[in-house]
Amino acid sequence: MIAFTGKILKNSILPVLSLVIGLGMGQPVFAAGGDGGGDSGGGGGTTTQTFRPKCKAGLVRDPDAKFKCISKADAASKKKTAKAGKKKKKGFFDFFKKKSSSLDQDSLFRQGRSLAYAGYYEDAIVVLTSAPDQGDPRILNMLGFSNRKSGRMDVALNYYSKAVATDPDFSLVREYLGEAYIQLGLMEKAREQLTQIERICGSRVCDEYGQLASLIVKSQIK
Repeated sequence: MIAFTGKILKNSILPVLSLVIGLGMGQPVFAAGGDGGGDSGGGGGTTTQTFRPKCKAGLVRDPDAKFKCISKADAASKKKTAKAGKKKKKGFFDFFKKKSSSLDQDSLFRQGRSLAYAGYYEDAIVVLTSAPDQGDPRILNMLGFSNRKSGRMDVALNYYSKAVATDPDFSLVREYLGEAYIQLGLMEKAREQLTQIERICGSRVCDEYGQLASLIVKSQIK
C-alpha cells in the first residue's frame, strides 16, 4: 500500500514541480493545441494561447517561422520570392501559349505525343492544340488518344473521325479508334477497323493489326 501511494505522489507531483521550475527559470510555457491564440473552437472550453516573442523595434516576425524575428527587408524579400514561386506554377498552358509560335508543327507534335504517352493527357492536349495546323491527322489522332484516356469518349471519337477522314490509310488512328470501340462495347465496329488495318498494311503482319487483334481477343475472354 505504501509503495502504491508513492507511485501516485510521484506521477502527480513531478509534472507540477517541472512546471514550477520552468516558471522559476524564466522559460516560456507553451499551451497545448494549435499554433495561434484565441478560442479552442469548442463551446464553453478553455482558451489556449501560444507564446510568441515580441520583436524589437525595426524587426518583424519571419513569415516562414513565427517564433523568429527578422528585418523588414528580409521579410519583404521572402514574400517577393514566395510570390515569384506561385507564378512558376502556371504549368504548360502559359508556357506554350507564349512559346508555341516559335515551335514548328513537328516539334509540337512530338512534344504532345511524348506527354500523352507519359500519361500527362491534359498537358498533351494544351501542346497539341498549340500546333498551327489543326488538320494534321497526327495531331487529331493524339488529341483523340489524350481525350479518350481522360474519359472524354465523345470528344475522342470526334477527333478520330476527323483524322480518318483526312487520311483513311493512317493505320495508327484506325487502331486507336478500334480501341475506343472496344471500350464502348462496339465489337463489330472494332473488327471493321481491324479489317481496314489489314487492308492498309497489306497483311496481318502489322504492329497495329496485332495490337488491336489482341485487345479484341482479350475483351471477349473477360
